[in-house]
Amino acid sequence: MFVLNACQVISTSEDLTETLRTLQAEIAYLDIPQVVLLTHVDKVCHAVQEDVTLVYSIRILQEKTPVLVCSDAFRVFLQRHCPVVAERFSPTPWCWGGRLQTLVRVLIKSSPQVDYRNELIRTADGGQISLDWVDNGASAAYPECYSRPTVLILPGLTGNSRQTYVLHAVSQATRRGYRCVVFNNRGFGGEELLTPLTFCAADTSDLERVVLHVRELFPQAPLLGTGVSLGGMLLLNYLARKGSEAGLVAGLTMSVSWDTLESCASLEQPINRLIFNRHLASSLCRAINRHRKMLETVVDVDHVLKARTIREFDERYTSVMFGYKSCLDYYQEASPNYKLPRTTVPILCLNAADDPFSPKHALPVALAKRLPNVALLVTSHGGHIGYLEGLYPRGEGYMDRLFGQFIQAAFDHPGDLKGACSIKEDLLD
Repeated sequence: MFVLNACQVISTSEDLTETLRTLQAEIAYLDIPQVVLLTHVDKVCHAVQEDVTLVYSIRILQEKTPVLVCSDAFRVFLQRHCPVVAERFSPTPWCWGGRLQTLVRVLIKSSPQVDYRNELIRTADGGQISLDWVDNGASAAYPECYSRPTVLILPGLTGNSRQTYVLHAVSQATRRGYRCVVFNNRGFGGEELLTPLTFCAADTSDLERVVLHVRELFPQAPLLGTGVSLGGMLLLNYLARKGSEAGLVAGLTMSVSWDTLESCASLEQPINRLIFNRHLASSLCRAINRHRKMLETVVDVDHVLKARTIREFDERYTSVMFGYKSCLDYYQEASPNYKLPRTTVPILCLNAADDPFSPKHALPVALAKRLPNVALLVTSHGGHIGYLEGLYPRGEGYMDRLFGQFIQAAFDHPGDLKGACSIKEDLLD
């Protein structure tokens, strides 16, 4: 049991009434029991406001510790070396709904200072991939460049190395002495397209090229892969395709959509369609329009630009670009849920039960229970790449702490991790 206190600054009594109505609607939607709304209002002075503001408090009873689904041995390893998995996640009091967590993170999260070194590498089809490096040459823990552990980061659908969640991940890794490299999907890293080809969640060829490149540069440095949202889908599909030849010591995914069809259905619900779906489709269309001259040789760009949802975009562009008979065929191939048994490296997967992009009924709970190398960590709240906590959640959050602790556990205790996941020593060497 717990008590959740929420404070939100509002300027008028009308704002208070409307806010309380919204919160009551969210509470009813999430079906959370034993909710007590404290509507007493205290007058306080805000440091950056000249007028007197009103503050209300909300108390919600009954918090759940995140559910960790994995083998007993993997559980012991995580609880010993990654204690955040056993912590109670208390979302920001005034921002505990999945949709709010998802939206507010974009607006409020800080952007740590990160100076990248960009590298463009060529692909077999004549294209190019943009990699953003943080070499961390001043690392005291790993002063030798050749053996410094490397973290490969895969951003989400329309993301790149400048996303706040990427910057926080880089910050977590570099403070521990590691090197980072961010794999920007074709067309989203600021580079020009040299061939009429972008990316999709099912096509791992670019990721295979990147992993091979990093391994060739630093053959003695352990390499760990982490992916967020679509980046996590791509990472899981890669791990399933490569098996013991993946070249990674471990994988970490956050806010993955496990079943693309179910994710689309969730995003096509009226509220989600309005808040998220149309915005993402618009961002994708802008990217296509930016590379119009190169792409119009293989797709009907004008037809693509009329897409108003992700499904319409994938029907008109993605499935056509990558040669699928239908959008349904693409979605089945892109979904990583049924491919988990083909993976061999240790994988920790973080999801929130209230993620509007990845409905909880589609989480691969049954698979995680029987696979020795997969751990599924599910929080009650957190939304999609949200996981905001504290009254003013600009800085480090739950997802960031999990990222930092897990990569350190994997690099510091590789033998224990392999043993916990029943992996033979030679498989990941």
